[in-house]
Amino acid sequence: MTFQILVSDPVNQEGLEPLLSNEEVNVDQKTNLSEEELHELIPHYDALIVRSQTTVTASLIEAATQLKVIGRAGVGVDNIDLDAATENGVIVVNAPDGNTMSTAEHTFAMMMSLARHIPQAYQSLMNGKWDRKSFKGVELNKKTLGIVGMGRIGTEVAQRAKACNMSIVAYDPFLTEERALKLGIVKGTMDDIYEQADFITVHTPLTKDTRHMIDEQAFAKMKNGVRILNCARGGIIEENALLQAIEDGKVAGAALDVFEEEPATHHPLLSKPEVIATPHLGASTEEAQTLVAYDVSEEILRILKGEPFKNAVNMPSISSEVREVLEPYYYLGEKLGEMAIQLVLEAPTKVTITYAGELTDYDTSSLTRNVMKGLLSYHLGDKVNVVNTFHMAKSYNLSYSVEYSGSARDFTNLITVSIETKNGTRTISGTMLTGYGPRIIKIDDYSIDIAPDTHLLYIQHRDTPGMIGLVGTTLGKHDINIATMQVGRKEEGGDAIMMLAIDRPTDQNAFHDLGLIENITSVKDIHL
Repeated sequence: MTFQILVSDPVNQEGLEPLLSNEEVNVDQKTNLSEEELHELIPHYDALIVRSQTTVTASLIEAATQLKVIGRAGVGVDNIDLDAATENGVIVVNAPDGNTMSTAEHTFAMMMSLARHIPQAYQSLMNGKWDRKSFKGVELNKKTLGIVGMGRIGTEVAQRAKACNMSIVAYDPFLTEERALKLGIVKGTMDDIYEQADFITVHTPLTKDTRHMIDEQAFAKMKNGVRILNCARGGIIEENALLQAIEDGKVAGAALDVFEEEPATHHPLLSKPEVIATPHLGASTEEAQTLVAYDVSEEILRILKGEPFKNAVNMPSISSEVREVLEPYYYLGEKLGEMAIQLVLEAPTKVTITYAGELTDYDTSSLTRNVMKGLLSYHLGDKVNVVNTFHMAKSYNLSYSVEYSGSARDFTNLITVSIETKNGTRTISGTMLTGYGPRIIKIDDYSIDIAPDTHLLYIQHRDTPGMIGLVGTTLGKHDINIATMQVGRKEEGGDAIMMLAIDRPTDQNAFHDLGLIENITSVKDIHL
């Protein structure tokens, strides 16, 4: 059997070599097709490869009666209707790792240019000036580099920094002491980075927690003369705060490859001589463009041949019977994962997912993917999906296991997620209640009953009279409305927990006042 593959956008030819040299496939490269022409051709193809020009709509996917896989030779898949692809059983793959080296090298080039004022000195020379005094730089040697995010790119940057005799302190929610030791770096907190680093570079996805994570308060904690780099995602650094920190002399320089809104040709940061910038060039190398095409080509071959694959970005196909049973639990599983990871303060070392009751009669692998997606995506954002979640867990050295129990106590079904860290284990359990939907019914050894709402407040305290009133009054003072409240305790007067569903996130002032209440030991916002 010969598989038919259509390449509808210009794609690096060397990267297509796995397909072009394979006798089992026939590759047609037809670019600049009109929407009508593409609809007419697509029913004859088993695979489609695009970059950013072709928009893969629901109607196109429905017309592609033979299509098994769509490959995006790049990272983003905004031009592909993922829901339609999933509904029609079409796997969508991308190439998330093809730009690792190019982005790491670009980051390091920017850091060296920032340290030695290379772009500014070049421009001065091009303007006819021979000015050696204005561009005195600093060495990387013996400086401390703070790395926020130790995925593939952050790890590659760390290796290059070590070659320049830099000390490295890094923060990543999945970075363990053991992995840090193996990499020859120091595992620290964000405050450690702010206090110690001469250079700070960010390599995290853009999520609700990383958006503007480096803000006015963060700059205030940094060393005077710190230098900042962002070759990851625009929005991680609050740009107005960065501008002010440069004007105040706190930040000696910034190197930016990304901006919150692009193109950013008239951004006020570009007027500052302390800033060097490039127009989102992190992945713009010949090698990266070859690699993304090559990775997608290999993934498509594996899928067409029925072999294991890793970089799919939509739901894998399962039988309609199993999906009908498990689908109500997908949301619950994902929220259990999201809540569980927010309960731990240290990097997780192992995750155990236990299914009990009637769920044990089914293949729960797709449900496990949703649990792990929720757990990982809280910190990694949309880098994680239900197909690549196991691969992402492995890349962060996070092991997981699945267990089954015949007893679900008083519930038809029960899902329990346990996360082990070096300091212990945290556990959360949930179920589906008829007429009520998904419910969280236990945290560690405390029984509760609450829906996994968007904004939750988790309070640990001693069980003393009047505690509920004090919490309610304090939140009311800050205009935070309580939707529901659940209290769990082991014994009268002992340790207890309070879980509240609130209408909006808790601000820092409310946090401060809650912390002043006697017998409250910790307060935690949980965002779902």
